[in-house]
Amino acid sequence: MEKNLQQATKTSRFNRICVFCGSSPGKKPIYQLAAVQLGKELVERNIDLVYGGGSIGLMGLISQAVHNGGRHVLGVIPKTLMPREITGEPVGEVRAVSSMHQRKAEMARQADAFIALPGGYGTLEELLEVITWAQLGIHDKPVGLLNVDGYYNSLLSFIDKAVDEGFIAPSARHIILSAQTAHELMPKLEQDYVPKHNGVAPKLSWEMEQQLGYTTRSDIAR
Repeated sequence: MEKNLQQATKTSRFNRICVFCGSSPGKKPIYQLAAVQLGKELVERNIDLVYGGGSIGLMGLISQAVHNGGRHVLGVIPKTLMPREITGEPVGEVRAVSSMHQRKAEMARQADAFIALPGGYGTLEELLEVITWAQLGIHDKPVGLLNVDGYYNSLLSFIDKAVDEGFIAPSARHIILSAQTAHELMPKLEQDYVPKHNGVAPKLSWEMEQQLGYTTRSDIAR
């Protein structure tokens, strides 16, 4: 009982975390288990979920886990994808937008940090965009990669290769933090993250806020 009470009152520097993940469940049960475990980890830390709004695949699993745990769930989804990615009654709040660009901007605006579960092209595109924004200094929000069963080993190797070949600065390699489980990843995001960026364009930050409604700084506790 005392342990459960401690878990229920665990605090975090984050209010909301955006999770990128697949609308498919993947072939291995471990991917589905990881989505549920991440959802439970967010609940234990009193963190709300921002995600892509779908009710299928890994998106459906993590949103249901967070909702069942009593935390707020915000799904952001383009209207054109709603018939494809939402089946039955969605959980939490669903915010319909007009485009993929607005979806990404709204998810980023709402979140204090980002985590990517296994996924496909869409997940990669969302992940790499927030990494790029961090590199440019557009935001200072932590970016985490849940490398379930080595799913992202090839991506991490590619990033290391790009650093070795001079296409990514060594300092930018540390923008992304990775771990195999949510239990391992969350402390890294909470404690180990230090913004690493080129600081190239305050004007670009301003334009991002004006054009996309994107908040460049989070309100997480420092």
